[in-house]
Amino acid sequence: MPVSQFMAAANAQYYATRDPLGATGDFVTAPEISQMFGELIGLWCADLWDRAGRPAAAWVELGPGRGTLAADALRAMAKAGFAPPVHFVETSPTLRAAQAARVPGATWHDSVDTLPDDVALIVVANEFFDALPVRQLIRRADGWRERLVACQDTLFLPIAGKPVPDAVIPEPLRDAPAGSVLEISPASVGVMAALGRRIAAQGGACLVIDYGYEGPALGETLQAVRGHGFANPFETPGDNDLSAHVDFTTLAAAAQPSGAVAWGPVTQRDLLGQLGIDGRTTALARATPDRAEALAADRARLMGEMGTLFRALAVTHRDWPTPAAFGA
Repeated sequence: MPVSQFMAAANAQYYATRDPLGATGDFVTAPEISQMFGELIGLWCADLWDRAGRPAAAWVELGPGRGTLAADALRAMAKAGFAPPVHFVETSPTLRAAQAARVPGATWHDSVDTLPDDVALIVVANEFFDALPVRQLIRRADGWRERLVACQDTLFLPIAGKPVPDAVIPEPLRDAPAGSVLEISPASVGVMAALGRRIAAQGGACLVIDYGYEGPALGETLQAVRGHGFANPFETPGDNDLSAHVDFTTLAAAAQPSGAVAWGPVTQRDLLGQLGIDGRTTALARATPDRAEALAADRARLMGEMGTLFRALAVTHRDWPTPAAFGA
């Protein structure tokens, strides 16, 4: 089967059967590191909504994890006068239960297709696109081929499959050296194109935060994480978190054909810095002096290596204002 099909099936099993977050799980995301992350994202949403004229709007999160980001963001938005209905795009029964405990009254969706179509949508996607399946194409001496996953007994291995048309490969990369790997994510393009159409038609904005790059680029980024360490992506499928770096250039291009406007990407460090993480850290430390050292450590974690690896892309309706942290 293609790598994309393998990744989709493995992640569907993985997320349906566990809560992967936290010290007892497999990985930790920014909202689980500090409340400041969700609060600042919420204020970003509330500020943009306010400057857009306070239209009727719904707040949407794609892949909300435990609901931690949503709870922190909604609390901050409410203080700014923005208390929208909440919609989650989530398929995992385990994670839906955790989200319901933190955000009572949310509405769940299996995909973006059933989101409200009569109000502006303000969408947040933190570490969502990296989990969507990628195709891997590998350059052989005789041309580009789809990478497949074969099973021998209980062992899964990547192999080269059938040739793919040159049109699938970005022109600057077609003559890459043998052994080069190109990753593309039609699933990510489909989701972002659908959001772009919705935002262009209904108003609103989308903020994507994830680790990735500005493509097109060669390189194999598919990885597996288990117990806060790296694992073999092709071993024990369904028991590891599989992810791949996000091509922000492709995401931005997918959002724009319908008339939506793309901004960025900027680094997570620049995003949080311009949204006021230093001031928020100081305020929380002043209110809870016993937590001052821990708060400083959380800020350093969000703004350090993670702050440069992770990037943020914004998409808005053409008549909405420039989103905070994305101006000149």
